[in-house]
Amino acid sequence: MEAVSPLVSIIMGSSSDLPVMEEAAKFLEQMQVPFEIKILSAHRTPDMVKDHVSGLRQCGVKIVIAGAGGAAHLPGVIAGYTTLPVVGVPIKASISIDGWDSILSILQMPPGIPVATVGLNAARNAAIMAVQILALEDGNMAQRLELFRQEMREKIVIANEQVKNLKYKYLID
Repeated sequence: MEAVSPLVSIIMGSSSDLPVMEEAAKFLEQMQVPFEIKILSAHRTPDMVKDHVSGLRQCGVKIVIAGAGGAAHLPGVIAGYTTLPVVGVPIKASISIDGWDSILSILQMPPGIPVATVGLNAARNAAIMAVQILALEDGNMAQRLELFRQEMREKIVIANEQVKNLKYKYLID
């Protein structure tokens, strides 16, 4: 069997970020996208971050999803070491100021080093964005993504039918 290279690299700053970042892994798995997961700290292992990220393009990685809490420098540091797209996931960590420190650290990047930023703890949305980017050049992935979107639409249609069963005196159909 031929070895498959990851298309997406999921990187987080700490193992405590794993419960949030696993949502990205689950979606990539659902969409049949090869990925890797690494724990690398911008502050505690900066050389490891540089070494790993600098070689991602050569390994076939197309997109990085990077999550971090607190000061959340990891996505920006990664973006500084690669020209691959980086999707940042701010994480509300135990040391966080309601997540705002993480959001602003990832969102407010200097000109020329962008990080696409999703909502707080929104690793699944980061994975969806990664798949959307990959689907630009992969028709099969685009079809899987469209099927996912259709399933979401169908859930709303079903929910709307269920709402019709609500009984309130002043509810007007």
